[in-house]
Amino acid sequence: MAIELFEMERMQSTWENVVDYDMSESGVRPLTLRELVEMGFDLESFLDVPLGYSQSNGTIELREGIAAHYPGATADHIEVTNGTSEANYMVALSQLRPGDDVAMEAPNYMQMPGVARSLGATVTTFRLCQDTGWEPDWEEFERAVTPKTKILYLSNPNNPTGAVLSDEAMTRIANRCDQTGTWLLSDEVYLGAEISRPRTKSFWGLGDRVVVTSGLSKAYGIPGVRVGWLVGPPQLASASWTQHDYITIGPNKMSDRIARVAVQPENRERCYARTREILKHNLPIAREWIESFGWSVTWREPQAGAIALLKYSGDEPSLAMAERVRTRQSTLIVPGSHVGLEGYLRIWLGGREDFLREGLRRIGSELRS
Repeated sequence: MAIELFEMERMQSTWENVVDYDMSESGVRPLTLRELVEMGFDLESFLDVPLGYSQSNGTIELREGIAAHYPGATADHIEVTNGTSEANYMVALSQLRPGDDVAMEAPNYMQMPGVARSLGATVTTFRLCQDTGWEPDWEEFERAVTPKTKILYLSNPNNPTGAVLSDEAMTRIANRCDQTGTWLLSDEVYLGAEISRPRTKSFWGLGDRVVVTSGLSKAYGIPGVRVGWLVGPPQLASASWTQHDYITIGPNKMSDRIARVAVQPENRERCYARTREILKHNLPIAREWIESFGWSVTWREPQAGAIALLKYSGDEPSLAMAERVRTRQSTLIVPGSHVGLEGYLRIWLGGREDFLREGLRRIGSELRS
């Protein structure tokens, strides 16, 4: 099948290991294997484990550990994937057919449009509005989600705004999907990365057609093991497993074993607390930097996640701005056009303080010019 270029991911993979400062990241600085050993990963005993294939949909132990975080779910509701993005991909592959409609919020992580269009579906977006705290434009939402809509894709907490939907908004979205027979695909990989607010509520349990995807990359701070998952009705999990068999087959054995340790309730809370500590330390640094621009750079502070979405004044396209920062400052950032919102820049907040300050200084020198 023909598929369009995923512009943001291609830009990052091309330049993130070439520039001096990668400020395009989206999670906190990662945990080390040593820190995971301190959480209970038995590296010494694993050294003698034959590196054969692991269970392709995730071991029973891992799926049961994940299911424990979703009330009413069992191992049969879980499909373990290579990252959250593969979980999203599996849902689309298993459910979409040519002629189907897909709805999604914007700005967003822009994986779903390319996947859906490659499968012959039509994509309709509805805006999240900065003036209302990034709540949906409800008129656009009602037009986008209809009885013809097969999947509604959203991220909550949102990538890239860091906003969290209100309880009322979540209920309204879930009820609409029940009425229209639409799968509600909620990407919740940032759940647990809240900075100063209470834990984000999951869409899980708000309807019979809710599918949640998540993983270890963002709130857990363990992106390198490439473990994600989807939680949905057993028939959907099974259909996704069928698709998985044709692609990556399953996660690797060491990643599965590490993930079993990470999703233990006490370790999950340790990971979330570490993420919160990093972000609470870094947010005032970013706030002071943004305030130094006056009204030429503005934002709504993120409620969750390690990214800031900045609106800048002037007419320069965001891709041109990002390219100028990369070429002149050897610093990589994400243009707003890559997340569905022109006139904005997405900047990383999850690094060490010295790295963050220097990265912001370099970006600022171009914004000021």
